[in-house]
Amino acid sequence: MSAVSPGRAPSPGRSLSPDGHGVSPAGRVASPGGRTRTVRPALLTLASVAVLVGVWQVVAMARIWPPVFVPEPADVWRQLIRTSTQGYSGYTLAEHLLASLRRILLGCLYGVGGGVVLGLLIGLVPTIRALVGPLVTFVRTLPPLAYLSLLVIWFGIDEQPKIWLLLLAALPPVAVATAEAVRGVHEDYLNAARSLGAGPWELPWRVVLPSALPEIITGVRVAVGVAYTTVVAAETVNGVPGIGGMVRDAQRYNQTDVVILGIVVIGLSGLLIDVLLQALDRRLVPWRGRG
Repeated sequence: MSAVSPGRAPSPGRSLSPDGHGVSPAGRVASPGGRTRTVRPALLTLASVAVLVGVWQVVAMARIWPPVFVPEPADVWRQLIRTSTQGYSGYTLAEHLLASLRRILLGCLYGVGGGVVLGLLIGLVPTIRALVGPLVTFVRTLPPLAYLSLLVIWFGIDEQPKIWLLLLAALPPVAVATAEAVRGVHEDYLNAARSLGAGPWELPWRVVLPSALPEIITGVRVAVGVAYTTVVAAETVNGVPGIGGMVRDAQRYNQTDVVILGIVVIGLSGLLIDVLLQALDRRLVPWRGRG
């Protein structure tokens, strides 16, 4: 039976584990098992990747399809080394990736900024909602290739049509998420702010926007994902340097190992960006899921 030192009672909000050791507030046992729970998902992820690569290797070795269609993982690895050092189409893999990331960053910055402002207006002003809401939905349902040719006609084949395409891909999801979040803000918050002296121009920035922030960040994550999938379409026209341009050129010459390398790079970099956005979400919205 565990003992408590004389004259010292356990502090409020803390309890004792069965062996007498201290535990964290709310009765959570401070045991090394938390590290195991943290490591286990990572091990499962690595195991799933290993299984996928193993199946890929078996299929490639079985020669069900010619190597030009299904190269071995080792071929893609060698192409990674070659492209990283010697380059492809005159640029290294890092230069291709940085060019694509720059386009995505600019397109998403413009698209997210415009989407937040437009979503606030749609959510707060019924007249703007009636005028602009259907147009945002119309653009959101269009595939990027539907208006890429029009953007090329308007802006040429340099960087402008690519940035505009990514902007148009990122703006609608953010605008829709912001508008729905703004319309969902409880009226009591607005009344409380008015009673404390908040003016009509302060409500959107000091009450509505912070309350809608969780849904807005979710919309930003969706928008960045849409923009990242659109970059390949954006780089079909004069897209070198760029991962999409590299994949397009490799497809023309049946260089499947380069195509697969480009797909893997796009997927991994997109995964990293989403992890960073999740970290930003936890930083800006620490109360999510705790209410």
